[in-house]
Amino acid sequence: MTATPTKPTGNSGSDVSPALALKWNPTLSVPPPQAPAAEPVRWWPLGIALLGALGLAAFVWSEHGALPAVLLLLGTGLGFTLFHSRFGFTSAWRQFLAVGNGTGLRAHAVLLGTTATLFALVIGTGTGLFGNEPAPSAGPIGIALFAGAFLFGIGMQLGGACASGTLFAVGSGQSAILITLFGFIVGSQIYSLAWPLVSDLPAIPPVLLSDHVGWGGSWLVTIAALVAIVVVTRLVQNRRVPPPVGAPPSAEGVARIVRGSWPLMAGALVLAVLGTGVLVVSGGSWGITSAFNLWGAKALQLVGLQPETWAFWSQPGQAEQLAGPVLQDKNSLTNIGIILGAAVAAGAAGTWKWHTGLSWNLVAAGLVGGILMGVGARLAGGCNIGAYLAGIGSGSLHGWLWAVFALAGTWAGLRARTLFGLGVPKPSDSVC
Repeated sequence: MTATPTKPTGNSGSDVSPALALKWNPTLSVPPPQAPAAEPVRWWPLGIALLGALGLAAFVWSEHGALPAVLLLLGTGLGFTLFHSRFGFTSAWRQFLAVGNGTGLRAHAVLLGTTATLFALVIGTGTGLFGNEPAPSAGPIGIALFAGAFLFGIGMQLGGACASGTLFAVGSGQSAILITLFGFIVGSQIYSLAWPLVSDLPAIPPVLLSDHVGWGGSWLVTIAALVAIVVVTRLVQNRRVPPPVGAPPSAEGVARIVRGSWPLMAGALVLAVLGTGVLVVSGGSWGITSAFNLWGAKALQLVGLQPETWAFWSQPGQAEQLAGPVLQDKNSLTNIGIILGAAVAAGAAGTWKWHTGLSWNLVAAGLVGGILMGVGARLAGGCNIGAYLAGIGSGSLHGWLWAVFALAGTWAGLRARTLFGLGVPKPSDSVC
């Protein structure tokens, strides 16, 4: 189905071109579609996911203490929020580069700005729980960051999801994304095995704005940059007149809180609060992909291989991580929570369904995309969460540079999608 673009609407009496007018609702080719009514609750998936989340949290609390259990529950909230808001990083960048729809990127700006505000308050005042002192997320700037972010950008367009999107899609029953997750884990192991070859690539030390202008100055610079992004995305959208973003099924009234779907901006605010909760509880920012590396190494040990002898896993920090239980690993706990929280949300929304009949192109693209993201995230020291969100939220230059190179990788990834027979949004589409 296609739609003929309509003439942009604006203030007809103004001398300002519609393409240059900063309207509250930027121009779309057609009105946004009405959200279909939510399906009936799927009680079995909902019940199993709820019991799994609460039961596992109780087990973790009894075996490992309160801190890991709280992290698991925070992850469950993150998964619930990611699914109900359909908060996308992959789709937002695809929609903007392909047709100029900046709705998703403006939601990113709200998420990043709220996170930066909360991080400045928490880290600037040293507010932490369980005896942990919160620390900013900052990474070195060099070839590994640039190459890793670029590969990640390509991979998430082929794999169909980013790191957080992979987890909440798996939790909601999307079997195709399991291929992406498998590729993610494989790519992480490829990086770990090849780590001696890439560990000394040229780089400069991390750059934190707070070290130069204080947390107040860091916050002001970050917010100013995000406001500029909002302005640019509105101007681009008004000039290109893109199709609207599709509307997922939604409940009405108060039931929408539990059954979805949530407005993107609401999802951004809740994600920022929960992500800051991870920082307060653990002392470190919300991250995802290091856990995939750990899961892969643990799996190799189960089949009789010895990744602990690799140079990467022989480092003191990594050796300790590999020797410890998965249910004490910070990122593993929040990752498992995201999967369970998304399953709860999908069951409540009536959309949980195990999809079958995968086509070869989805399997191939998912596997290649996952491997590229696995390698890229480890090279760059993080993904769309650990580098992009946590980095920019911390006022770290590496977070902004990660975004630039991942956006370039997204551009390349959109062209690579056609090699696998995957679609790319077009201006004539009814939705993007």
